[in-house]
Amino acid sequence: MSKMSIADAAEYFGVSREAIHNRIRRGSLESVVEDGVKLVIIEASKPKRAANRVAASKMQPADSRYNKLLEEQNAKLQERVETLEGETRTLRDQKEQMLIQERLKIEQIYKDKDEQLKSILTSISSQFMLSIPKEQEVVIEDETLEAEIENEVLIEPKIVSLKKYLKKHKVSEKKSKKIRAKFKKEASRDDRIITVGKKFYLDLSKYDYRDLL
Repeated sequence: MSKMSIADAAEYFGVSREAIHNRIRRGSLESVVEDGVKLVIIEASKPKRAANRVAASKMQPADSRYNKLLEEQNAKLQERVETLEGETRTLRDQKEQMLIQERLKIEQIYKDKDEQLKSILTSISSQFMLSIPKEQEVVIEDETLEAEIENEVLIEPKIVSLKKYLKKHKVSEKKSKKIRAKFKKEASRDDRIITVGKKFYLDLSKYDYRDLL
């Protein structure tokens, strides 16, 4: 049995001084006061200081390795998150760009169609008005314009109806039906085909229709 100061006992057991005071209060450690100094009575058969140091030495390296492993995993996860965020932004930008390009294509198709139709109607209307007396007011309906286009009386020389083109080239009725069916199928997506009502027209000054005829 030996006597130690509070500080020495704390070092012996590998705990804080407060822990030694708590043990004294609980009665798990005996103490005496000599010359006004409180001393802790330690049994020689209980070398807890060495055991505590061994336990602490075993725990510290394990905790250090665990913390390092967690830090490495967190770093890898963060890197993966940043990579996924970058890929997401890239895909979103590509999608937006594709949508913009498709919209521009559609707008251009309708613009071209409108310009072709406007050109035909303007030509027909101007020529048709020349044949009407100035004092006579006439309302020109869409059916009238279609009829004029169909008769090819006032249309520009290079724009010809499919019907007249086939007739001019003496295409057989059987083959003409196949060609008209092909024009009907392709009219909505082929910029070369000019459509007015249910009639199809060819602009021979701009386009080649040999793949459809």
